[in-house]
Amino acid sequence: MPLFTPEVTGYIVVGLLIAWLALGVHIGVALGFCGFIGIYLSVGPDAAFAQLATIPFSTTNSFTLAVIPLFILMGSLATEAALTTDLFRTAYYWLGRLRGGLAMATVMSSAAFGAASGSTIVNAAVFTKMAMPEMTRFGYDVRLSAGCIAAAGTLAALIPPSILMVVYGVITEQSIGKLLIAGIVPGVLTALIYCAGIYVIARWRPDLAPLANITITWAERWRSLYGVSGIAVLFVLVVGGIYGGFFAPTYAGAVGAFGAFLIVIAKRRLNFGSLTEALKDATVTTSVIFIIVVGGILFSRFLTYSGLVTTISAALLSIGTDKYLYLLGFVVLFTILGCFLEPIAIMVMTLPIMFPVMIQSGWDPIWLGVVSVKLAEIGVLTPPVGLNVFVVKSSSPVPITLGQAFVGVTPFILLDFLSLGLYVAFPEMILWLPNLMSS
Repeated sequence: MPLFTPEVTGYIVVGLLIAWLALGVHIGVALGFCGFIGIYLSVGPDAAFAQLATIPFSTTNSFTLAVIPLFILMGSLATEAALTTDLFRTAYYWLGRLRGGLAMATVMSSAAFGAASGSTIVNAAVFTKMAMPEMTRFGYDVRLSAGCIAAAGTLAALIPPSILMVVYGVITEQSIGKLLIAGIVPGVLTALIYCAGIYVIARWRPDLAPLANITITWAERWRSLYGVSGIAVLFVLVVGGIYGGFFAPTYAGAVGAFGAFLIVIAKRRLNFGSLTEALKDATVTTSVIFIIVVGGILFSRFLTYSGLVTTISAALLSIGTDKYLYLLGFVVLFTILGCFLEPIAIMVMTLPIMFPVMIQSGWDPIWLGVVSVKLAEIGVLTPPVGLNVFVVKSSSPVPITLGQAFVGVTPFILLDFLSLGLYVAFPEMILWLPNLMSS
């Protein structure tokens, strides 16, 4: 027998969740225990213990979620193969002579590496160590450098393979293949908008990004293109396989990881230490993600079984508001939560309630997936808990304060909202490629 009504239980659970998060409890653990307590109070102890016993195994045993550790392993192996160094060198040779060119090179090489890593934090950490000293050497302001690197790291969440797209697909039961393909055009567009913004800033304030005094021949530029071959191979294997309908996203993850393994061997960078490190990084990252997903699913079961999802959705839809106002509320909700929570946590907390509301108000689920990922990634840039900004600050070999890093990332947050405006105005830029996919 339930001890409380769903409404009363909802107040209790939300209060507990806020309190635990304020005390520093891990988000996955907090979500899981709140979900268990919510089911216990609103449905009954038998249902609560049954969910606690079955969800961890059924979630981690999911064939769909198997793609996450495979994509993470692919990124770890690509890092061990030093593909980031090759990418940055190529972008440096082609863009370095432009005003703001070193920052543009960072954006474009980070976007390219996103096709192998799928992790924004990995991108930010790797390129901080690589690009920050180079930009500082040529007189770039540390605020622009830090902001550029932190923002460019978020491109890995849009350009496939994207772990966040997989999480969204699992929560909403949408095609992961279509979601991954849908991120290509928005990811490239965002990278180009970042580069355009950097150019405008460099023209407006030349002291922030002095023109680099370097001499690069055309022969060096053409030879440098060999450096992108590794990423190009992985991109064709993963995205080409999914887009052509040759294999499912999970198989694509396995093919991509094996391809990265062969690249490490071909570049003669494989040894027992590097392989162990890659496997360890992939295992730790996967474990953290799965804890959040398991806790989030347990929490979403509480929302569903207690009837709160139906109640809240019906209340919101009964307002009869225009779909653009629903979208505005969705954007505001994600933006506020992004100031305090990490992207996966935001998704598992909000989508069980907001997804049916947004779909019934008229938004396409694949389009909404790209927008959700974009909004969640804006959260890793916004204070006070901007994860990418903290990563850049802690990884930087150049002295920089947290305040300088947040100031530097502000123009890129504005550029992100410009990108969102384009997604709303031209939704076909997101839906074009997935609609052409083989069924």
